[in-house]
Amino acid sequence: MKLKSSGEIKNRLAVLRAEKKWSQKEVAEMLGVSRQTIVSLEKNKYNPSLKLAFEIAVLFEKEITDVFQYVREEEE
Repeated sequence: MKLKSSGEIKNRLAVLRAEKKWSQKEVAEMLGVSRQTIVSLEKNKYNPSLKLAFEIAVLFEKEITDVFQYVREEEE
């Protein structure tokens, strides 16, 4: 089986943040990153490092797969 290297990482950060009623600034401060990083993550314009992805999952008390999902492109 050959996997295509292209795909996209989607996340539920905005949904989870809204459930906790936390602002982007609060989440950024708790994670030690900039607010712009949170904005970029929520817009799927930035893929976090593996370490940051795990830290986000821990912050929201979720499994990493509850927060992030890898979506493979459909083969043509």
